[in-house]
Amino acid sequence: MRTLLLMITMMLLSTQALAGETTAIDSKTAEQIRKALPMVPIVAIKASPMPGLYELQVGTQILYSDSTGRYLMRGGHILDMQEQKDLTQQRLEDINRVEWSSLPLDQAIVSGDKDAKTSIAIFTDPDCPYCKGLEKTLNEVKGVKVYTFLYPLTQLHPDARKKSEAIWCSKDQHKMLQNVMLDGQLADEKSRQAADTSCETPLDDIAAVAKKLNIHGTPAIIAGDGRRMSGAPRTAEALNNWISNK
Repeated sequence: MRTLLLMITMMLLSTQALAGETTAIDSKTAEQIRKALPMVPIVAIKASPMPGLYELQVGTQILYSDSTGRYLMRGGHILDMQEQKDLTQQRLEDINRVEWSSLPLDQAIVSGDKDAKTSIAIFTDPDCPYCKGLEKTLNEVKGVKVYTFLYPLTQLHPDARKKSEAIWCSKDQHKMLQNVMLDGQLADEKSRQAADTSCETPLDDIAAVAKKLNIHGTPAIIAGDGRRMSGAPRTAEALNNWISNK
């Protein structure tokens, strides 16, 4: 995973640096902040209206720091630059943790390494483009047991429920899921009937669970320790790092 310093530096490389210190603050404080953030091209430092908080001009961007340079504020998040942690993100994960035992795992499609000790749960919509990207990424993830809950958002994807029913009612659910999401094969009513004409799906129950957990979009990922993520990592490495809580 990229360090916070590298992330901030990459974000700011595209900005055009301006010259000169524009405000006078305690030179010792300014030096301390600059020393703590050697990779951040700080143009100017000034005191903010909030006591103890300093405004850092970085190109055409603004960050905020404490007097030591250890803590930065960016986009409403507090970053601990010494420990390389997003403290706000950690708190959000803590207060939004899901009790793993509360998930109806018998209503999920199981895939991945079925003997793995590490597990994740995914709420997915077969017509969601980001879900399709995540499904492709999962093919590269090893040593993880995956529970997939079919959660069609019909207000966005009118055909998603029909496809979800066909996936659930297929003899090989995961194969059908991948056929639909990765290969673009149509899971229509005919394929569902060929699988099992008396099949009942847990789609409504899963939707109720998602509502209870305040999951309103897909994909939504829940780690075995209860952390949650909205959206999909771009790479298998990023997903593995998140699962491992690195």
